[in-house]
Amino acid sequence: MAQLPSSTDLVLVAFLPSPRDLDIARTLGWYRIPLRSSPKVVAVDWLAFYQPKSFGEDHRWRIETVAPVKGHELATRAELLKDEADHPRSREEYFKVQLGPLQSLPTPILAGNWKRVNFLYTTGELILSAETVNDLTVRDEERQVLWRALRERALEAQSYKAEDLPELAVDPGILALLGMMTGSKAGPLWEQDE
Repeated sequence: MAQLPSSTDLVLVAFLPSPRDLDIARTLGWYRIPLRSSPKVVAVDWLAFYQPKSFGEDHRWRIETVAPVKGHELATRAELLKDEADHPRSREEYFKVQLGPLQSLPTPILAGNWKRVNFLYTTGELILSAETVNDLTVRDEERQVLWRALRERALEAQSYKAEDLPELAVDPGILALLGMMTGSKAGPLWEQDE
């Protein structure tokens, strides 16, 4: 029986550039995130993969697949993609996120008006109930719960010191990651197709 996220699991919706990247996740069990544009916290319970236009007419602009996260490490692009040793970014560092088996969602989550998502934090409960990507945004009191969970994960991973992650004040980049649809250091999280 397929395992799916539990309601309290922390989920990172991640942009999946091409079907090849889905094949890598499925067969090799990892997903790459450029360090220079990564979200602040990659220590999540699950990844949900947003599929863009490159997935073709029947599978584009949606989330169909999730995978449990088993851990992460830093590696260069050349170490990850040995057949691309001459790539211009071959020496850049990436998070290599190790994955468990990929699982299909019972019902795909459609993009609606929003056609590109780079990274978005959400919960297992929202992943399992959402019809559109907009339904994944965390609202009201859930936002504080999600922020505390992200703060805990960052501290556990020793990525940040407690004083760098205030208890209540949330910086604009974190608000963007929580679904406020504003830009961050990595650029806009959402792009609307006109």
